[in-house]
Order: sequence, then C-alpha cells, then structure tokens
Amino acid sequence: MLTRTLLPVATVSAMVIAFWYVMVVVMNSAWTLDQAKRSGIELQFGEIVADTMQQDRPRLPSPHQVGLELWDATVAKKITSRRSLVFHGWVTLSATMLGFVIGSLLGVLLAVSIVHSRVMDMGVMPWAIASQTIPILALAPMIIVILNSVGISGLIPKAIISAYLSFFPVVVGMVSGFRSPEFMQIDLLRTYNATKRQVFWKLRIPASVPFLFTSLKIGIAASLVGAIVGELPTGAVAGLGARLLAGSYYGQTTQIWAALFAAAILAASLVGAIGMLQRLTLARMGMDR
Repeated sequence: MLTRTLLPVATVSAMVIAFWYVMVVVMNSAWTLDQAKRSGIELQFGEIVADTMQQDRPRLPSPHQVGLELWDATVAKKITSRRSLVFHGWVTLSATMLGFVIGSLLGVLLAVSIVHSRVMDMGVMPWAIASQTIPILALAPMIIVILNSVGISGLIPKAIISAYLSFFPVVVGMVSGFRSPEFMQIDLLRTYNATKRQVFWKLRIPASVPFLFTSLKIGIAASLVGAIVGELPTGAVAGLGARLLAGSYYGQTTQIWAALFAAAILAASLVGAIGMLQRLTLARMGMDR
C-alpha cells in the first residue's frame, strides 16, 4: 500500500526535477556562451552544462543550488539571524495565523447569519463574492497606507490582508455545510418540536464539520499568501516577503527560489496540521472515512 502511494509521487517528482535541470541548461547557457565568446574560448557541451549548474546569479537556479541555499538558510544559520529563513518564516507565520483566526471567525459568523437570514443571504453573499474580484496586489497597498495613516503598522495590516483572503472560502464552505442536512432530517427534528437553535446545534453544526475543515485548508493557504503579499509594499525587513524583495533587489535568484520553497513547505505543514486535526475530530464524531 505504501509502495503504491510513494511510487507515483516519486515518479512525478523525478520527472519535474529532470525537466527543471533541462530548463536550467536552456536558460543559463546564454550567459555561459557569451562569456566564452568574449574570452575567445570554445566550450564543449559538457563544460556548458557544468557551468550552467553553478552560476552565482543564474536566471534559473538548479535544484541542488536551491537545496543548498535552503539548508544554509535554515540549518546552518541561527534562527535569530536575519539571514535565517526560520526567522523570516516565523514573522510571516505570526501574521498568517492572526489573519487566519480573524478571517475564519468572520467567515463562520457570516455563514451563520446568511443561513438564518434571507436578508443577509441576498445582501451579504453577493458582496462577499464581489470582494474577491479585487486584485489583492492592488488592495494591499491601500490597506497598509490607510492603517499607517491612523498609526497602525507592523503585524496588524498584514493580518488584515490575510483575513481578507481567508474569510471567503470559510464563508462559502460553511454556508454549504450548514445547508447540507436533508429536508427529511430537518423535518424529523421539527416533528419532535425542536427549535431553530436546537436544529442548528444538533444537526447543522455536526453536518458542517467536514465542510469546515476543507474550508480551513484553503483558508490557511490563502492566509499565508496574504501575509507574504502584505510584506511586499511595505519594504519590510523581516518575513518571507522581505526575503523575496531582498533577493529581487540584489539579483539573488537562488535566494528567491529558496524563500518560495520555504513558503511552500510552511503552507504544506499548516494544511497537513489541519488535515491531522480533521482526521482526529471526524474519528471522534464517528465520521471518519
């Protein structure tokens, strides 16, 4: 069973890495050939390939260069160092989690009001959908400037941007979850003279739990994106977004790719943690599959 699971993943990973190495040669060879031409040297194909794999500022860094940069910026550096991805990851994680909590709570509260009020359903839901059509790259600087004008800076603006991205999947998922019970189930409770509150707590909430965790997985990933985007317009000196900016300013493409992989690892870890909590919760509820 484990072999059947790992083999497809290993095969796809090997294909991606192989394609990556091919693109490294294609994209970095122009600089190698130009330098050889300036020096009057004729290089063999093997020499061209070797040079494209070890350039200081490549257009596309090779997988082993990114791996070495990740190792150097996580294990080899102290976590308090400004060059440590652990340090920058913690800064981004702080804004991510605060924004995720705010966005999730707001999403659940909105979903409850939408399910129980037709006015809220007709009035709020279209606005919630319309809000997601605004590009976050355009909205983030506006939020930061407005909050800075009233003396609010640092973690809060980034958390608000994270909350903006994370609340929508929670709203949509929880509305679907609260409405997932069949009419016969609701009618049965009404037959027993159950109140709306009892129907909500005894039927709608248990039925919505699988939808909640699915929404939270999407929301936590969106929240991380929001935190990173929130760091870009501020010229932040800490956080994965700041690491991306620094790499862009100084042409350190390997640093940029390492920060991107660190963000992906962080997102996968957060989603995995929610998935583990989901399995434990559903098992306790007798809903595990």
